[in-house]
Amino acid sequence: GYSLTQIAELVAAAGLGSKQRFLAAASLPAPLTEKGIEADSLEGYLFPDTYFFPKDVPPETIVSAMLDRFWSVFTPEWVEQAKRRGWSIHQVVTLASIIEKETGAPEERPLISSVFHNRLKRGMRLESDPTVIYGMGERFDGNLRRRDLREDTPYNTYVHNGLPPTPICMPGRDALLAAVRPADGKALYFVSRGDGSHVFSATL
Repeated sequence: GYSLTQIAELVAAAGLGSKQRFLAAASLPAPLTEKGIEADSLEGYLFPDTYFFPKDVPPETIVSAMLDRFWSVFTPEWVEQAKRRGWSIHQVVTLASIIEKETGAPEERPLISSVFHNRLKRGMRLESDPTVIYGMGERFDGNLRRRDLREDTPYNTYVHNGLPPTPICMPGRDALLAAVRPADGKALYFVSRGDGSHVFSATL
């Protein structure tokens, strides 16, 4: 669930180099082409896991290891399942990142995925708060306001139909799996119970 910037801060906190060097390494085009990532950014593709590196490791090595781990998790079977749905890998990772940020109770990931799949099929907007927050960047102060939901950014899924242009965080395995294997159901809405879980409904 961390963003690329948060991963860079984590790398720096671990004493493995500066945040700026890591972000610079992650912005190079070579890792994208070499690792078969059909996207303009590594946002979403640096797989969250436990890694062990020597203190003098170059940031490019960290990026490469995290991308390799992504492809070890995102199996050819998942690639085929995405294709059968008419989805690209980038679309799957983007949806998975939203599922990751929306989920408080892990067992609900397939249900949340189902809601978003159902909305996309109907041409409904996703209306996901985490995408709005991502689009606000450092301006987000922890309080999402009604005016923020009306702001026209590429990541505001209250304003724009479809998926945002990039993932909004690094999704884990379960969120990726939920994106390619949503639960069956007709739910189009979910609302928080206040304990991390949600109530799902086919009607508003």
